[in-house]
Amino acid sequence: MFDPVHLRSFLAVARTKSFTAAARRLDLRQSTVSQHVGKLENAAGRRLFLRDTHSVELTADGSVMVGFATSILERHSDAERYFTQSGVRGRVRFGASEDLVLHELPRILGEFRRSHPLVDLELTVALSEVLFRQLHEGRLDLVFGKRRRGDQHGELVWTDRLAFFAAPDFVPDAEGPVPLVTYPPPSITRAAALDALEKSGRGARVACVTDSLNGLRAACLAGLGVVFHAETLPPAGLVPVRMRSRDDWGPAVDVEFVLEARRSVLSEPEQALRAAILENADRLRA
Repeated sequence: MFDPVHLRSFLAVARTKSFTAAARRLDLRQSTVSQHVGKLENAAGRRLFLRDTHSVELTADGSVMVGFATSILERHSDAERYFTQSGVRGRVRFGASEDLVLHELPRILGEFRRSHPLVDLELTVALSEVLFRQLHEGRLDLVFGKRRRGDQHGELVWTDRLAFFAAPDFVPDAEGPVPLVTYPPPSITRAAALDALEKSGRGARVACVTDSLNGLRAACLAGLGVVFHAETLPPAGLVPVRMRSRDDWGPAVDVEFVLEARRSVLSEPEQALRAAILENADRLRA
């Protein structure tokens, strides 16, 4: 009775309160969106919008239709996903660095699991250096982590700049060692922070060591010190440290996020997961 195409146009208008904006969102002509809504109103036998030259408002029946349209389209998507899902099956032992799992990566992995229900995905979260060691020992199949600028292993996904982050009310001392909140060795960011602060002439005082990003964040929010972290993946609640100049605490340091596989010829599940990550690289660093 209700065409999904017409329902999508209806919801776009309901959410934007504009036929013009809805048409832009759907990449359709405004006249096409109007036709879709008109056909939906005919099918429902009810008026769904009150509109004039200045405004578009839902009627009482239109408000009810929003709920029905949302449910219908969700079920429609579920059916499409079920009947078009990948036939790829097997196991992937996947490792991801702490930096990535508190941002968009879990949602991407969730989408991967829904589109590849026959793939057994095993996730390990740890420091990048630990993950790469486990990969080379044959305990993981694919790793998404950091490497030092200039290293050659892995497939580059993006390059990031490391920066010092702290609680919003943190005020760094004008002189003396910088209190550092950090991962334990062999952390790449720990080594980079210590090297940068040594080159700045300030040096560092390790104020807290923890093996989890939540631990780093908690210590910084408590005012114990600063953390050296990728700029595009800031820990929640922390802000860049204000300095007199960008190189006040040492030279700029870049880090590279890479994908590395255990073998040169990937299995079907490994290929599928690699493709899912690369296709969503922009989401990962947003």
